[in-house]
Amino acid sequence: MSWRKQIKLKLDGFKNVLIYSVTAASEYLICLSDPPPESQQIQRSRSEVVMTTAEAPNGLKHRNVMAHVLDEFSNHVRSPTDVQQEDLRQWQKHAQKVKVKMLEQIQDQLSDILDKALEETMQPFTQIQPTLNGKTIKKGSSGSHRMNGGKVFMDRASLLDELFEISHIRTIYHMFIAILLIFCLSTLAVDYIDQGRLVLEFDLLFFAFGKPWTVTWVWTLMFVYTLLVPYFSMVFWGSFYHSFPSKIGLSLGTALVLCAMQSCVLGLFPISMVVQHQLPPASRFIVILEQIRFLMKSYSFLRETAPVIVKNKPSQGDTPRFPTLSSYLYFLFCPTLIYRESYPRNSHIRWKYVAVTLAMIFGCLFYGYFILVRLCVPVFTPEANMPFSKRKMVLAVFHSILPGIMLLLLCFFAFLHCWLNLFGELLRFADRMFYKDWWNSTSFANYYRTWNVVVHDWLYYYGYRDFLWLSKRKFRTAAMLSVFIVSAIVHEYALAMGFGFFYPVMFFLFAIFGVVFNFTMNDKRQSPVFNVIMWMCLFVGQGVQVCLYCQEWYAQIHCPRTGSSFWELVTPRSWSCSYQR
Repeated sequence: MSWRKQIKLKLDGFKNVLIYSVTAASEYLICLSDPPPESQQIQRSRSEVVMTTAEAPNGLKHRNVMAHVLDEFSNHVRSPTDVQQEDLRQWQKHAQKVKVKMLEQIQDQLSDILDKALEETMQPFTQIQPTLNGKTIKKGSSGSHRMNGGKVFMDRASLLDELFEISHIRTIYHMFIAILLIFCLSTLAVDYIDQGRLVLEFDLLFFAFGKPWTVTWVWTLMFVYTLLVPYFSMVFWGSFYHSFPSKIGLSLGTALVLCAMQSCVLGLFPISMVVQHQLPPASRFIVILEQIRFLMKSYSFLRETAPVIVKNKPSQGDTPRFPTLSSYLYFLFCPTLIYRESYPRNSHIRWKYVAVTLAMIFGCLFYGYFILVRLCVPVFTPEANMPFSKRKMVLAVFHSILPGIMLLLLCFFAFLHCWLNLFGELLRFADRMFYKDWWNSTSFANYYRTWNVVVHDWLYYYGYRDFLWLSKRKFRTAAMLSVFIVSAIVHEYALAMGFGFFYPVMFFLFAIFGVVFNFTMNDKRQSPVFNVIMWMCLFVGQGVQVCLYCQEWYAQIHCPRTGSSFWELVTPRSWSCSYQR
């Protein structure tokens, strides 16, 4: 039986269980919603009397007779009716409470059933296969180490690709293209008025991506190291692990040597190249972000492969089997940070999709260029600056909100959608869930989970869950805070190295305000009002970052450092630099 039929049969079985559960729960809730029979009888008796009085002919005599009948009936049933009505109200309140609890329990149970169905049907085809030359090693129980398994990969498209099939959403995309054309026209008009000629100069882009050959050979060296050294270090360690007298000594020695090499080649070397060659901003970001990516990829490979080697001792006379070098090479380029021996793959490459995605990447580059040239440079250049004041700072922050949020959306679309989908399509990588609907988030906890799923998965499985495993599922808050701090430090490191100065705006926004918002605006906040609050915070946060980083950029140019002390390096120049028109 094919695996597709197996999946269909399992899903059909779970569907029948769901249908039965929902039907039983619905019948039970209907029974809860009905009033008790005594209350129904009292209400029917009262209704019959009222209907009888209503059908009587008009007239004073009949009204007196009806009033007398009602009084007698009221005197007869007043006390029992009041008691029954009160019981009915109490019963309805109790039924409503039970109904809410039942719905919550049903929702949790259905969610568990669906998760179980998904994991059972997809896991045999997507889990890591510790094999070599097609031979599979029997996996032992890894529940104590893996804590309910790892990430499951499956065939799914990116959310924006699905949304762009809707004409209404596609119109919003067309609106952004129209804004890009307006930027081009405005730049042409300004150049014609100022210089008397029609020309688009992209000098800022050429400056930002300068020294490409230096970036190329630095990246090549980091890539070759990441491909060969972690892989063969794992092969060396795994070859002697089960036969070496001291497993702990072998493991510690290999780990120390590998950590030293990682620190030198993927740690100090990129930093020294960036500083020594004085690379421009975009080139700096390429080197630093690739440095971080190689470190995360190599760690994932070691973290996923080592437990498999430990738990699968080869038979006497057999040689240990390891993941293939080709699978590791594929992992270094595929758009995920979680290593697997194999991933779900598409049947072919859609070259038209590749061309369109590549065009969108270049469009985003030009879009960012026009935003900086038209909305940021005229505001923060030295010629436009006046002596510092609170009014000037507030106006600069609010002026930076529009370019800030546009740059945020451009970075999301260019990298998380276009760039990752480009590599996913070229490598036929089928799991394209690089992000979720973060724009609908009503809590910052959900926003952090859905903004960048690729990085979130790495932090969740290797940071948060490993922390819980080491602490025996204690200190969940400490695990969450540690992940936030690590993420904030890495973000600030990337920005500091990319811009060439230390100004911990991102760190404070991420590690302080981000943590506070994560615990205050949590998943219990479901009102649309909180979605508005989240977007307001994003607007203000992006405005603050663009404003302060632009001011510091020009302050570093006009007021260069005069010393090399520690405080000289970490103190922002914009705090003490004052330059006028």
